[in-house]
Amino acid sequence: MIAPGFTTRFAPAPTGYLHLGHAVNAAWTWGLARAFGGRVLLRIEDHDRGRCRAEYETALLDDLDWLGFVPDGTSTDDFRRGAQAQRQSDNRTRYAAHLARLEDAGLAYPCTCARTERYPGTCRGRGIAPDATPARRVVMSPIGAEHFTDLRLGPQSQDPEAQCGDMLIRDRHGNWTYQFAVVVDDYEQGIDLVIRGEDILDSTGRQLRLARLIGRAEPPRFLHHPLVRHPDGRKLSKSSRDTGLHELRAAGLSPQQVLGMAAQLGGLHADSAPVEMAQLADLVRRIACSTDYAVS
Repeated sequence: MIAPGFTTRFAPAPTGYLHLGHAVNAAWTWGLARAFGGRVLLRIEDHDRGRCRAEYETALLDDLDWLGFVPDGTSTDDFRRGAQAQRQSDNRTRYAAHLARLEDAGLAYPCTCARTERYPGTCRGRGIAPDATPARRVVMSPIGAEHFTDLRLGPQSQDPEAQCGDMLIRDRHGNWTYQFAVVVDDYEQGIDLVIRGEDILDSTGRQLRLARLIGRAEPPRFLHHPLVRHPDGRKLSKSSRDTGLHELRAAGLSPQQVLGMAAQLGGLHADSAPVEMAQLADLVRRIACSTDYAVS
């Protein structure tokens, strides 16, 4: 159930320009928050220092301003001014602190293996010296399945150990991984409703497991919205230079036209007619109240 007073987040990674898929996620995120009395925090997920660029962060802040998505708390101008608690690269010590606690509890260990889809724990008992590699994995077994209810898709069951084995939380270059950084951030920033695309649904069980391991007693709730895809089934991506928001702006489209496209692609509206920012709450409320997940 969606209860008033929740805190959610919009968390782009500055590894490219925002595209319509990001606009769909923003429409769902701000729409739900404004419809049901929630807050939206803006977070810059630049944990991968090899791929992130300052110009991409500047562009995404400009795109949010242009579309009218105003975060609660830290503003886009605050990010432009300098270091912020909600920019991952400015707060790497918090990840180190959580890693230290996992290591002290015997739940994390150094790993010299290559990254794999499912890791069987090869380095778990090898006694590798901590200074031999920056890479660390966290023990994910043998707890079993994680059960949760997605607010749109219903009951779900996932077994993190079967999916991925011991999860990599810091790589051999010293970069914190997405899975670890977002779990720590959601915990530290009080995020209790995560709104994101269906492509990340499979990560939910392992993130719930990891949240519990770092000490989170009450897990966040999740809502996975429809994913924007090409006609051939491929999802939109920054790397393949799909329809970028800056390209739509350059083509002369208005913010309302882009929001209308996002609303249609995200299943919030039957057509792509222009949509005002203030209309998103009503569009999301109508969808939510017509389904089983509804509102408490």
